[in-house]
Amino acid sequence: MSAAARQLVSTGSPFERQAGYSRAVAQGPVCEVSGTTGYDYAGMTMPEDVGAQTENALATIEKALKDAGFAMSDVVRVRYIVTDAAYADAVFAVTGRWFGEIRPAATMMVAGLIRPEMKVEIEASALRAG
Repeated sequence: MSAAARQLVSTGSPFERQAGYSRAVAQGPVCEVSGTTGYDYAGMTMPEDVGAQTENALATIEKALKDAGFAMSDVVRVRYIVTDAAYADAVFAVTGRWFGEIRPAATMMVAGLIRPEMKVEIEASALRAG
């Protein structure tokens, strides 16, 4: 019995190559998505609004999952990191739309991020049923 091949997924973000990580790693029924901030990777721009950053992060996560053969409905765990607890309601307004029916296990933390424009970072774990 051979082990499932490891698949590395990239968004093309310069941070991935610079820091030596993949946006997502999938192997067998599991896909782990790295912490994802709100950059629009097409233009490397970051919106000011934390809600817009959350939308961008979730769209990036959705694409990484799709590229690995997974769907948002496969997400079983998410971790939200915000730089200010006051951002929670704006983040939840967005995540509630994305995950309202999926209802993964979740944790929100308040911590500093590596660039001042970053207000939210999201990581996700997915498990394909089967």
